[in-house]
Amino acid sequence: MSDHKEAYYEPLVYIVPVRDEGILLKTVLRSRMHISRKLLTRLKMFEQGITLNGERKYIDIMVHEGDRVEVRMQEEISEDILPEDMELDIIYEDAHLLIVNKPAGIIVHPTHGHYTGTLANGVVQYWRMKGEQVRFRPVHRLDQETSGVLAIAKTPYVHQCISEQMQKEGITKEYIAIVHGRVEPSSGTIDAPIDRDKERTRIRVVAEDGYSAITHFWVEAAY
Repeated sequence: MSDHKEAYYEPLVYIVPVRDEGILLKTVLRSRMHISRKLLTRLKMFEQGITLNGERKYIDIMVHEGDRVEVRMQEEISEDILPEDMELDIIYEDAHLLIVNKPAGIIVHPTHGHYTGTLANGVVQYWRMKGEQVRFRPVHRLDQETSGVLAIAKTPYVHQCISEQMQKEGITKEYIAIVHGRVEPSSGTIDAPIDRDKERTRIRVVAEDGYSAITHFWVEAAY
């Protein structure tokens, strides 16, 4: 690829400290900047993806105190999502992350039979109107009838970091539900792996070979 055709997000910067004198550049990228192997493979494809003191280098060279390591991710857009005007309740946004309050009744991402009217359509249009080239990357999902906070990563690196935090239980999600009937016991823990239903792929079910899912619950109030 020629460099003039590539557009990048704001770079991640790491200044090599004295304790890292003589280690390999790939060690800085993996252990200090926490770049995943998958993302590292992508970055090596671009002229300005990984630079050392402003120059493209092989990642197997040694770094020295004061060296400036920069990582740049190429700008992307969601070409398969149609932009659509939509009122959004934006809680927070910066160059790396968008936090949106999703109302009930809205699907997060286009699916078969629902190509428009989703939160993704509205967010893509919002970024388009701002002149930003960003791909829609929700870090997690909310069901159609569930309202609440949705985190959307604006770069693959941020998506990777937050996903890892969620896997390591570094992020806690809380839900409030109104239940018909009396909940007994009034508190407890549900520890049951979940996965997609093999026949109804939009539905999640408890499955022995599913992903770990732990939910702590308690009754906030009874009427």
